[in-house]
Amino acid sequence: MGTDTLGAEATDRRREQRGWYFYDWACSVYSTSVLTVFLGPYLTSVAEAAADADGFVHPLGVPVRAGSFFAYAVSLSVIVAVLVMPLVGAAADRSGRKKPLLAAAAYTGAAATVGMFFLDGERYLLGGLLLIVANAAQSVGMMLYNSYLPQIARPEERDAVSSRGWAFGYAAGSLVLIVNLVLYLAHDSFGVSETTAIRICLAAAGLWWGAFTLIPLSRLRDRATGPREATAPGLRQLVATVRDMRRHPLTLSFLLAYLVYNDGIQTVISQASVYGSKELGLGQSTLIGAVLLVQVLAVAGALGMGRLARTYGAKRTILGSLVAWTVTLAAGYFLPAGAPVWFFVLASGIGLVLGGSQALSRSLFSHLVPPGKEAEYFSAYEMSDRGMSWLGPLLFGITYQFTGSYRDAIISLVAFFVIGFVLLARVPVRRAIGDAGNPVPERI
Repeated sequence: MGTDTLGAEATDRRREQRGWYFYDWACSVYSTSVLTVFLGPYLTSVAEAAADADGFVHPLGVPVRAGSFFAYAVSLSVIVAVLVMPLVGAAADRSGRKKPLLAAAAYTGAAATVGMFFLDGERYLLGGLLLIVANAAQSVGMMLYNSYLPQIARPEERDAVSSRGWAFGYAAGSLVLIVNLVLYLAHDSFGVSETTAIRICLAAAGLWWGAFTLIPLSRLRDRATGPREATAPGLRQLVATVRDMRRHPLTLSFLLAYLVYNDGIQTVISQASVYGSKELGLGQSTLIGAVLLVQVLAVAGALGMGRLARTYGAKRTILGSLVAWTVTLAAGYFLPAGAPVWFFVLASGIGLVLGGSQALSRSLFSHLVPPGKEAEYFSAYEMSDRGMSWLGPLLFGITYQFTGSYRDAIISLVAFFVIGFVLLARVPVRRAIGDAGNPVPERI
């Protein structure tokens, strides 16, 4: 193959990578502005407004403590995603047509997020429904997005490319949070109420998501992977995917470890604002500022941990981040109420390890996926990614349901990081990469 051909391929690959980064830029605003900052406290307040004298709402006749409703809705969203993602992933691998599926997922989620503008009064059921649709759609979209990584980046590039994608996402989240903070703090100057300002911020995230998705859709290209075949229903396809993964037990072992510790990470992300608002008594502007700090530090953290991985390997770097997560979460249990400074210290600790632990997990898993199975395997990976985890929010909600204490709920999540550390430490990743049929990088 000639030098000119190699150069053209490298140029095309870099062009696709730049387009790929922009899907993180597009949808991460949903993760930060909606899931992490505004929707948790706001939907909880809407549910509290609809609650009975004992503080319970009754969706479908089931008594639910208003403070647990948001966590339960996040958990329920992944049940929907579990049924949909394997079906979509298998269809993408068999047809090679990921872009139309990515577009459908992105614009379904964006539309549901824009619809959150109409969440007011006591419409907690509407809020829960829109949250479930948006979260499930984001899971499907991120699964398809992640499955491009092995196709657009060589093995030695993936840690860096994955980390840049996360950095793009956190940069977008920071930019939009600054605008949100201005609108929220100066809502009177703009002639809108506080709740209307929150609803505008929610809807704007959906508009941003939809608009910037056009960039990856124009840059990424579909690749033919095989003959078109009919796919099984979602649950049967999930069983088929897991059965196939049993042929690669070390890949399955890594995925199990990831599902456990990332469940803890995503639950902290989605429930931190509720904890800060309801348990620590912090105002919305403090929460926005803290999440903005997380976004800024996460950009540096993602890039910094990417460099650490080049020296120490991705696995060791991830293990170190899990220790940091455990320490940070334990410290969060003892945070005094009404003390924003300590909440900002906690946010700093989260920000420094957040982006890197997620980016390196994604790139490490990409080495463990058998060629031609990218979307199908990433559908399983995505079930616990970007705030769609179900067990963590369920544990958080149940703990609060029975104790009435958000401190007990937050400390219960330590178990995910401890168990995840032990499971990951036991995975021989170099052998796992070879068993999957992929070349083993010099340092992993």
